[in-house]
Amino acid sequence: MCKKTSLVVLLVLALIASMLTACGGGSAEPADDADAVQGGKLVVYTALNEEDILAVQKQFKEDTGIEIEYIRLGGGDAVARVQAEMASPKADVLVGGSVDLYEPLAKEGAFEKYSSPNNADLDPMFNDPNGYWQGWYMGVQGIVINTERFDAELASQGLERPKTWDDLLDPRYKDVLVNSNPATSGGAYIFVADQIFRLGEDKAWDYLKALDQNIHHYYKGAGDCISPIAAGEFIAGVSWVHDIFKVQKQGYPIEIIIPEKTAFEIGGAAVVKGGPNTENAKIFVDWLLTKEAGELNTQISNRYSVRDDVAAPEGLPTMEEINLVEYDRSKAGEMKPAVVEKFETEIMSNRG
Repeated sequence: MCKKTSLVVLLVLALIASMLTACGGGSAEPADDADAVQGGKLVVYTALNEEDILAVQKQFKEDTGIEIEYIRLGGGDAVARVQAEMASPKADVLVGGSVDLYEPLAKEGAFEKYSSPNNADLDPMFNDPNGYWQGWYMGVQGIVINTERFDAELASQGLERPKTWDDLLDPRYKDVLVNSNPATSGGAYIFVADQIFRLGEDKAWDYLKALDQNIHHYYKGAGDCISPIAAGEFIAGVSWVHDIFKVQKQGYPIEIIIPEKTAFEIGGAAVVKGGPNTENAKIFVDWLLTKEAGELNTQISNRYSVRDDVAAPEGLPTMEEINLVEYDRSKAGEMKPAVVEKFETEIMSNRG
């Protein structure tokens, strides 16, 4: 073989080796993470309101270049979907809804363990000690009142605005009070757990059965009762303060009451194990815990941030001003299946 031919062969072999290395056939260094996710996407199952997830979607794309595709579900439905897809996950992240709902899924192995570096400065109660979920906002439960109907129909009978959960047992609330179902609503389950923690097991079920006598019907979601009350269809209901406040700011005649010994949720986010875009999911969790994302969420949703450097929503009390129940979040997660079953059999099945 002539020298010229040998040189050509060597050049060709070198080119082939270079191509194999670039395709992963050699020991080349991996691409930088930022390059790997550029133009990628993130599939999100969310319990956030439409307006809220749209704002998150827009800002996250602007900040990272990553596109979010989302499906909105109730908290309980979102958890059920992640659970049903565990053998072949379709989502990358579950976001929104209380971490009480996340705990059972974490134990089943539905989530990837991930502790964001941005959670180092947070109160430990916002971080799963096992690393499977991350708290990033707080929501407080309250009572929503239609002031026009209350003043015309109940105040005229000498009834004052409710100050405690027990005040809702007054028979004058019969058929003008609504709530949501803990089998389908994470917020409704937290309300039931709140009664268990403030009253004890037996007295809590006595309370819930007595309250049921006043309730016209149960909605699927915790936020579903707000609009009918704002429109005057009912007088009172139980929901999240941030959702009530959003409707109140639109000019409806409603009032927010935060009872003594109320509960608060820790809104969660978790990386779905085996999802198609896991690295993007981790970037998303990191982003949720930034000050900028916390301020955005507080502004658009009226929720409280888990970050100390993000102020309370303007127009609402600070967390320090709210009288909270001693809420055992781990126990709440463990007892949920039994509590929901008991609510279905002893309350829902006995309704006329």
